[in-house]
Amino acid sequence: MTIDPTSDPSADATEAAIGETAFQQQLAKLEAEVKEANERVLRGQAELENYRKRSRRELEDDRKYAALPLARDLLSVIDNLQRALDAAAKAESSGDLLLGVKMVLGQLQGILAQHQCVPIETVGQAFDPNFHQAIAQEPSDEHAAGVVTRAAQVGYKLHDRVIRPAQVFVSTGPASA
Repeated sequence: MTIDPTSDPSADATEAAIGETAFQQQLAKLEAEVKEANERVLRGQAELENYRKRSRRELEDDRKYAALPLARDLLSVIDNLQRALDAAAKAESSGDLLLGVKMVLGQLQGILAQHQCVPIETVGQAFDPNFHQAIAQEPSDEHAAGVVTRAAQVGYKLHDRVIRPAQVFVSTGPASA
C-alpha cells in the first residue's frame, strides 16, 4: 500500500464537514418549501370551502326571496282592494259585490301569508325605523311618545326582509294643556 504524501487527512475532514453543512442547508431549505406548499394547499382548501358555503347561502337566499318582486307588485292590488272596501263601507252599499271583494282580498292575503309575506305590526308598537316610515307625529293620550298611533299604509315583509315599510303616525306623548 502506498501512501500519498500530498493527501492530508484533516483536509478530507474539512471537506466532509463543508459537504455536511451544505447538505443540512439544502435539507432545511427543502423542508421550508414543503411547509410553505402545505400551507398554500390548506389555504386553498379553506378558501374553496368558504366559497362553497357562500354560494350555498346565496342560492338559498335567492330561492327564499325569489317571490319578492311578485309580492311587491301584488301589494298595490291589496291596497286597491282595501280602498274599494273602505269606500263601499262609507257609501253603506252592502251587497254581494262587497262580500265578494272581501273574499278576494282575504284570499290574496292568505296566499301571501302562505309564502311568508306578512303585514308589519304597527299600532301600539314602538317606532322602529327598520319597519316603519314616520310620515307625521301627533299627540296621543293613549300612547306614550315614540309609539305608533295609526298606520297610513300597511307595510309588508317577506320572511325577515322588508318589502315595503309601513307608513305611520308616531305619538309625541299626551297633548299639553
